[in-house]
Amino acid sequence: MRYQVKVLRPGAGVTVLMMEAIDETEAAARLQREGAQVLSIVAARHGWLAARRVRFPLLLFTQELIALLDAGLTLTESLETLAEKESRPESRQLIGRLLVAMREGRPFSAALAAQGETFPPLYAATVRAAESTGDLSPALTRYVGYQNQIDTVKKKVLSASIYPLLLVGVGTLVIGFLLGYVVPRFASVYADAGRDLPWMSRALLSWGEAVQAHGVLIALGAAGLIAGLGIAFAQPVTRAALTRLAWRTPGIGEHLRTFELARFYRSIGMLLSGGIPIVSALGMVSGLLSAHLRSGAGITIEAMRRGETISAAFARGELTTPVAARLLRVGEKSGRMGEMMDRIAIFHDEEMARWVDWFTRLFEPLLMIIIGLTIGLIVVLLYMPIFELAGSIQ
Repeated sequence: MRYQVKVLRPGAGVTVLMMEAIDETEAAARLQREGAQVLSIVAARHGWLAARRVRFPLLLFTQELIALLDAGLTLTESLETLAEKESRPESRQLIGRLLVAMREGRPFSAALAAQGETFPPLYAATVRAAESTGDLSPALTRYVGYQNQIDTVKKKVLSASIYPLLLVGVGTLVIGFLLGYVVPRFASVYADAGRDLPWMSRALLSWGEAVQAHGVLIALGAAGLIAGLGIAFAQPVTRAALTRLAWRTPGIGEHLRTFELARFYRSIGMLLSGGIPIVSALGMVSGLLSAHLRSGAGITIEAMRRGETISAAFARGELTTPVAARLLRVGEKSGRMGEMMDRIAIFHDEEMARWVDWFTRLFEPLLMIIIGLTIGLIVVLLYMPIFELAGSIQ
């Protein structure tokens, strides 16, 4: 569920941010682990106005900021330039708030953290690590590359789901047309036939008669059912229940775990490349994990604080796969743990892409067969009396 939280951070003052959490207790615990004092937590409102709010173009802003920094401008000058050229009032005001915070003496990372609703914690952590080394432009470039890779994987999954959804939509419309228009017409034709029909045909024709007699009520009931399902799916509790069901489904849950771990490893790799210690990096990115894996991140952090190796700590927290475990041990020996994290993420992203491709190749024909058989069954049942009549005439 999404919460609006007001917190007090050392060096940043009172800030308001939005965050996803299962409940208020978990949200408060995560912020307290980051050293923030929670002042208030309120469930965020969902509605048409919230959905219509224009999102800040974070990647475009970052790419333009990198270009200005590489051109030799200071950070303040770069932000002032971006604010001047920005045509959207909301974005110009946001950049203005960043400039005000920096002119008050706050670091850029603290100014970003104060706008937590727009800038993810990982973004602020990347900038915080760069402030200690002075390589802000390379750090932001790594974040852009990281986000592009995450978006690429999401686009692959989304594009693979478009055709099945289209099939379901078209099939539903065709079946709805048959049941709502064609079947009632056939029911009136067969009303006085007086012949013995198969029970499935009788059931279908009874449905047609019901539509003729109570069509308006059935249409209102169908519309209410669709609206109810839409409202139910919009609720965080329903989405959480569906997520738990997907995680428990054999074959699907394991690939969901692989997808989350790939994003998890990629985030840690980016922070390690920026010079952040692995324990701190784990604390920063643990919020990216779902509730099924987040407890494992806490176990991993405690194990590393007790002196266990990275590979052993990750295995104790059940945050590894067979391939990841081997590459983590290689990273421990070579000292290039950030690079190994990236390699693990790339391997699992490719594995996920292969599975999505295989699943869609199998699922799409099965879906077409199911829809075709359903439509064919309705048509055959409608014409069954005609077939029997033709046979009796012969």
